Amino acid sequence: MTTAPQEAENPLLNITDLIDYAAVRPEHVMPAVKKLAADLEKALARATAPETPATWDAVVVPLEEASLAFSRSWGAIGHLQSVVDTPALRDAFNEALPLATDLYLRISQDEALYRKYLGIEKSDAFEALSPVRQRIIRREIRDFELSGAALPKEKRERVKAIGQELSQLSQKFSENLLDATNAFELILPDESRLAGVPAETIALYRASAKAAGKTGLRLTLQFPSYLPAMKYCADRGIREALYYAFSTRAAEFDDGKYDNTPIIRRILELRREEAELLGFKNFGELSLATKMAKDPAEVLAFLRDLAKRSRPRALEDAGEVNDFAKKTLGIDEVEPWDRPYAAEKLREARYSYSDAEVKRYFTQNAVFAGLFRMVETLFGIEIEEKRTSVWHPDVKYFEVKREGKLIAAFYADLYAREGKRSGAWMDGERTRRRLPDGKLVTPVAYLVTNFAAPVEGREATMTHDEVTTLFHEFGHTLHHILTAQEEAQVSGINGVEWDAVELPSQFLENFAWEHDVVKAISRHADTGESLPDELFKKLIAAKNFEAGAFCVRQVEFALFDMLLHAEFNPKTDSVPALLDAVRKEVAVVFPPKWNRFPQSFAHIFAGGYAAGYYSYKWAEVLSADCFSAFEEEGVLNPKTGRRFLTEILERGSSRDAIENFVAFRGRKPELDALLRLSGIVDAPQASKKD
Repeated sequence: MTTAPQEAENPLLNITDLIDYAAVRPEHVMPAVKKLAADLEKALARATAPETPATWDAVVVPLEEASLAFSRSWGAIGHLQSVVDTPALRDAFNEALPLATDLYLRISQDEALYRKYLGIEKSDAFEALSPVRQRIIRREIRDFELSGAALPKEKRERVKAIGQELSQLSQKFSENLLDATNAFELILPDESRLAGVPAETIALYRASAKAAGKTGLRLTLQFPSYLPAMKYCADRGIREALYYAFSTRAAEFDDGKYDNTPIIRRILELRREEAELLGFKNFGELSLATKMAKDPAEVLAFLRDLAKRSRPRALEDAGEVNDFAKKTLGIDEVEPWDRPYAAEKLREARYSYSDAEVKRYFTQNAVFAGLFRMVETLFGIEIEEKRTSVWHPDVKYFEVKREGKLIAAFYADLYAREGKRSGAWMDGERTRRRLPDGKLVTPVAYLVTNFAAPVEGREATMTHDEVTTLFHEFGHTLHHILTAQEEAQVSGINGVEWDAVELPSQFLENFAWEHDVVKAISRHADTGESLPDELFKKLIAAKNFEAGAFCVRQVEFALFDMLLHAEFNPKTDSVPALLDAVRKEVAVVFPPKWNRFPQSFAHIFAGGYAAGYYSYKWAEVLSADCFSAFEEEGVLNPKTGRRFLTEILERGSSRDAIENFVAFRGRKPELDALLRLSGIVDAPQASKKD
C-alpha cells in the first residue's frame, strides 16, 4: 500500500525517531489527529472483539502501541501550543481537542475493554505475569472504574460529557491567562523612573520595546520583566501599576475580555458532579483515590500542622519587613507592591549582598555545565549537546549516555517570549519501553523555563532562585529519562502518585545550596571567577530569609485548593469568601480586595494539580529526608547517588512511592528534615555547618 503524499509529508505521522518540530505546521494537526485516532479506534475494536482472548499479548500490547503513537503526536501538538502559540496553531489545537478528548474518554470508559482487563486479572495466566504487569492490570482496572466504566450507561455518558466540557474549559482558562498576560505593556520613554533596576534588566526592557516596534523601554507581565521591577524599582508608582495589572489578570476588569471567573465556577460544578456520579462525596476524594494521601481530612490536617509550625516564623518575617520599610525606606504602610522591594532591601542590608550582584556569577553556560557534571558524577551518565530539528531557534537538544551508549535525550526551552505559557515545567515527549520485537525505545523529555534571554550580545545570567528552578525541573527530567522500566505504563513519571512526583525535583534543588556545587556552577559574567566564599556564606546565611512567609503562602494555596474541592459547594458558596477564610486562618500578609488570584491559579484550573496542590509540601517532606541521606554520607557521594538512582529514579511507578522511599532511606519519612532545611526550626547544634 502506497502512503498518500500528504501523509508522508506530515511530520506528526510515521515518526521513526525524533519529531521534525521545525516542519510542523497548523495544517498538519487535524490530519494527524484523525489518522492516529482512526488507528487507535481499530486497535480498540480488535482488543475488545469477542474472539480476542483476554491476554496481555492480545489486548494490552497492540492497544498500548496504538495509544502511545496517538498520545505522542497529540502531546507534541499540546506542547507546541504551550511554547509557540499562534492564532493558527491555537485554532488547529482547539479544533482537534474535542476529538482527542472524546477518544481518551471513550477508551477510559469502554465496557468491553474493562471486561477484558477483568478477564486478564481472573485468568489462570495472570499469576504467570511479572509483578509489574500484574500491577499495571490492577491499576488499569482501578482507572476504568474511576472513569465510570462500571457505571450504568446514562451515568457513564454524563461522566464522558463532563470530561469533554472540562477539557475545553481548562484550555480556555489557559488561553485567557496567556492572552491577559500578553495584553499588558508599560512603555516608558526613558529609564528615569527605573532607578535601582539592574542594567541587564534595563537592556531587556529596551530590547523588548525594539522587538515590539516601540521606542523607549517596555515592561510586561512576563516573569523576567515583572519580577526585577517588583524587587528593584525604587519608583512606587511603577511597582503599583505592575502589581495591579498582574494580580487582576483574566478577571472581570477591562470589560471582562479574558475573564476566568465564570469558568472557575463551572469547572468546580462539573468536578463535584463527576465525583458524585463516581460514588465520592466530593472531588477531593476522587482526586486522592490515586495519590499517597488517604483522604482530604489527612491532607487538611497535614497542611494545618505545617501552618501551625511555620506561622510564628512567618509573622516574624512579615514584621521585620514592615519595620525595615517604615524605619529605613519611609514606607509607613507596606502595600503588596512594596513587599518584594522592601524584602530585597532588607536582605541587602542584613546580608550585605543583592540578588543582582549574585546573578552576575551565575552565567547560564556555567550553570548548565556544572549541573551536568554533578548529575554525571552522581548517576553515572554523560550529557552532550547535539543538533536536531527544534520549534524555536533558542531551543537546545541534549543526548544522555551511559558508558557511551545512548539511553535518553531531552530538549531545553529556556527563555520567556510572547506566545509561550509562563512558568517552568517538564513533560515526557517519549517514554522508555521495550517493543514487541525486542527493540528498546529510549525516553525523551521537554524541559521548559521562562528565564530572560541574553540581550545585546551579553551572556545570559541567572538569579539563584532561577538556578534552583532549573535544578527543580531537571530533577523532574532525570525522573523521566533515567527510568529503568520497560513497560510504558510504569516508566519514567507515568503513573507516579501525584503527591510523590515532586520528590526528585525538590530533592535536586538542595544541591544548588551546596558549596562545592555552587563553586562548580558559577562563573562571573565579566571576570570568569566562581562565586567567592565570602559571598557564598552570605547566600547561605540568607537562604531561609522569609522562609516562614514562603511556607505559609504555599500552605494558603494548598489549603484553598483542597477546601475548594472537598468542602466547597459551587452552587451556593463564594470562592472569594473561601479564600478570605483561608487567609484569615493561615496568612500573615493580605492582598487588596481587588486581587484576583484564583483567576490565574492555572495549576488547579488548567493543570494537573486540582485537589493536589498540597503535593508540593507533601513531597518536600520526602525530598528533604532523601537529601539528608546525602548530607550524612557525602553530598556528591556516587554510591549514595547510585542508590537514589536505583531505588527511586529508575523505579518509575513499578511500585508504590512510599516503598521507593523506604528502600532508599531505610525507614518511613520524617518531617524534621524539611523543617530544618527550610529554616523553620534550627538544626541540632552538633550538625550545624559554616
